Amino acid sequence: MLVSLSLSSLLTLFFITLIASGISGLLFLHPRVSLGFVRIHIGILALPPLVSLVILANRSVNGNVGPWYFDSLAWLLTFFVLTIGLIIQRFSVRYLMGDRSYRKYFTLFTFTTGAASIAWLSGDLRLMVISWGATLVGLTLLIRLNSAWQVASEAAKVTGRLFLLSWLSLFFAIVWLFQVTGQWQLSLVLTNESLAQLGAWERTGINLLIVLAVIIPAAQWPFHRWLIESIVAPTPVSAIMHAGLVNAGGIILTRFSHLVNGGIASIVLLLLAGVSVLIGTGISLVQVDYKRQLVGSTIGQMGFMLLQCALGAYTAAIIHLILHGLFKATLFLQSGSVVRRHEVSKRANEGSSFLWIVAGRALALVISVAFWLAAPGEGYQFISALILGWSLSVSWTQLVAFGEGRMGRIAGLTCLGGAALVYVIIHNFFYEWLHTTVFQSVQPPMAAVIIVVCLLLFGGVLSTWVARHRSSVFSAVLYLWLVRLGEAKPKTVENHPDYLKQYLS
Repeated sequence: MLVSLSLSSLLTLFFITLIASGISGLLFLHPRVSLGFVRIHIGILALPPLVSLVILANRSVNGNVGPWYFDSLAWLLTFFVLTIGLIIQRFSVRYLMGDRSYRKYFTLFTFTTGAASIAWLSGDLRLMVISWGATLVGLTLLIRLNSAWQVASEAAKVTGRLFLLSWLSLFFAIVWLFQVTGQWQLSLVLTNESLAQLGAWERTGINLLIVLAVIIPAAQWPFHRWLIESIVAPTPVSAIMHAGLVNAGGIILTRFSHLVNGGIASIVLLLLAGVSVLIGTGISLVQVDYKRQLVGSTIGQMGFMLLQCALGAYTAAIIHLILHGLFKATLFLQSGSVVRRHEVSKRANEGSSFLWIVAGRALALVISVAFWLAAPGEGYQFISALILGWSLSVSWTQLVAFGEGRMGRIAGLTCLGGAALVYVIIHNFFYEWLHTTVFQSVQPPMAAVIIVVCLLLFGGVLSTWVARHRSSVFSAVLYLWLVRLGEAKPKTVENHPDYLKQYLS
């Protein structure tokens, strides 16, 4: 039935369902409304992503309509955020049952995901910055959901201060753009005629403000502290935070890609994101707390996503942030059932394994170089070649080189081939949707390529050296530094929450 509706009717229906989900969340706040209403609320929440999926499949809603800008990217992101929000809220129905903030949680969650979807559909820069600000406020309030817990309040303060800095940076960048171009519409601001009005220093200043605005919510060094402190939030809040909100940096950079691409700002972004990849990976390896491991992983993954943007591979960044969001949300939602297994891995034939490792790395190098040479002038191909080579090398080592005997290696090769097939299908599916609406850098700057390669080589050499010299002083110092870097401040750590004592007395 929805498919037969006209496009204008679908747009109207989408906004009606989005407003209805917000009203439903507000109704649930009232204490006289039964807690059973939450299931009706979840049903209403399913309507906006359903309509957005129909519009996305239609592929005919493009261009400006009033303050909105509709294209495949906008609808894909809207569908993604609303769907992730729906799944997590459905999960929370039983997970948070009995919590004192149960009603407030669903209202704030609905408000936050709704504001995020409006931000990505906005064609007017004023509406975009207001909606993104509302999203940051909603996320801060979700972290502070249990306001009686001092630890949660402290974590919200740290997050709120950094989010305010991020929002002000984006706000001043947009106001600066308007002062120069005289336009509020995103599509008009990013035309060649409008961008030609920007002087070199003005463009650099605006780009640096945008970079600052995106690296903070992406938890990049040196602004990663807020994500570490935020682990005190309920696990479903962490799930939406890591899956649909910290990756907003890639979305903002993609929207402003014609402006930000190249220049000093891209080099600064490369350096900060590259350092964050190394730090985040290190934190995830040394932490024993499961949520802290996921936090470190997110810091590293978001750094890699911003590296993709800095190299002009915006399509790769969008695919990355969507797949990472789905993966990380799954990990958080199943974190309660994680059981750490302490097993001594068996490496029966170290000599044979080493030869298989060398063969895998050689194969990864050949395939990645061949993939890049297929279109050496495209930044997308370069970053895709890096991802392909690194992923193949790691997967080959784990699935094939360390396989138990001949049958183990055959099974590993089978799994690797199946994963490669799934990757190709998903990659082509998203690329077909996005390649006409997402700007692609024609050629990444050589300086950027050198920086990325050097960072990856440094990280690889360092990790190999540390693995072979675990008893050295340097390894111990590096380990303790990473542990300390991944620990929250004392004010946001509490083994036995004090606010619970009033219920025990």
